[in-house]
Amino acid sequence: MRFRNNLLWLVAGLVLAVGSPAFAVSKEIIQLQTQVQSLQDQVSRMQQSIDMNMGAMRNLIEQSADGVNKMNAVVNDLQNKMQGQISDNNSRVEQLSSQIQSLHDAVDELKSRLAKMSKQLDTMQQGGQNLAAGQPGMTTVPAGSTDSAAGANLNAPPPDTLYNNALRDYNSGKYDLAAGEFGDYLKYYSNTDLAGNAQFYLADIEYRQGNFEAAAKDYDKVLEQYPGGSKAAAAELKKGYALLELGQREAGIRELNSLIARYPRSIEASQARDRLRRLGVSSTGTVHKPPSRSQTPQQ
Repeated sequence: MRFRNNLLWLVAGLVLAVGSPAFAVSKEIIQLQTQVQSLQDQVSRMQQSIDMNMGAMRNLIEQSADGVNKMNAVVNDLQNKMQGQISDNNSRVEQLSSQIQSLHDAVDELKSRLAKMSKQLDTMQQGGQNLAAGQPGMTTVPAGSTDSAAGANLNAPPPDTLYNNALRDYNSGKYDLAAGEFGDYLKYYSNTDLAGNAQFYLADIEYRQGNFEAAAKDYDKVLEQYPGGSKAAAAELKKGYALLELGQREAGIRELNSLIARYPRSIEASQARDRLRRLGVSSTGTVHKPPSRSQTPQQ
């Protein structure tokens, strides 16, 4: 606004200069020169102010860019940490699952031993009653008996010893040795309560060694031959994982949903839901096309 007023004064001065005597013209010219100089000074100050403001804006822009870069670095660092934590959590879940499986095995073995002791006590009690009644306390085993212990190879280690050795080697990471021992257990004691567990661990060793095709087949043996065993849920979970590793996405998702439907409150079902979530698939808890089973185990 001030600049505009100064220009108006200049124009007015020029008009007066044209219609005035020489002395007046000289005086007006001096005034005009003074005003022009004043305008030049104002323009110079404005230019300096603009330069200063531009410098300040440039500094602010640079600071903002630095702030954005730092924020991006922080976000990337947080993202990497979160991914690392997710991987650690998944690893811990798998370790916890393995430990829980070992505990289940110990419980199953204890149940088996208790059942054998109970049977022996019943036999001893019956023998005592027979002796008290004057009857023979021992009976001979008929030829051709199909009892699992009688049918075992006489040169094989006792079932408990063989199984415990195999499980110890498995937990120690001696997979080749453990696979041979679990295979011997199935060879000599295929009708015992822990046979399904031995079959599961054979499949699990194949899975850990990256042989996913063989692992999926052996997990399926657990589901078909030992459907009521304690490893049925774990076998179905790991079979789903193996199918996913083989690139059979639909079959793997179907297997995980089948597990959730059969064992909705199990730890394996929670793991299956987590894996489906990471795949971007919602767990329906329904079986679209359940695999064939000789028997559907109850939860």
